[in-house]
Amino acid sequence: MAWVLLLLAGLLEVAWAVGLKYTDGFTRPWPTAATLVAMIGSVVLLALAVRTLPLGTAYAVWTGIGTAGAVLLGIVLFHEPATFARLFFAGLIVAGIAGLKIVTA
Repeated sequence: MAWVLLLLAGLLEVAWAVGLKYTDGFTRPWPTAATLVAMIGSVVLLALAVRTLPLGTAYAVWTGIGTAGAVLLGIVLFHEPATFARLFFAGLIVAGIAGLKIVTA
């Protein structure tokens, strides 16, 4: 169950990272409110996950999901460059997340 909570926390981190772009510097009320809700939800779910999972592993997975997701959605939503290097290094992040999951009981 802790891994499910951590996955959801990571997905909410992606949501709030992308949401920051839509807030326009926190000047748009609805995107700002949605981003703040995603931030709070992400941290709460992370806190619940670290009750069971090692802190270092959970934090690395959480930030890794957020980073990889933000890179991919930046490419899709904001037409950021999809260079081989960017995709390769995002893939390394995903590989690291998978590795941490494999070695953590």
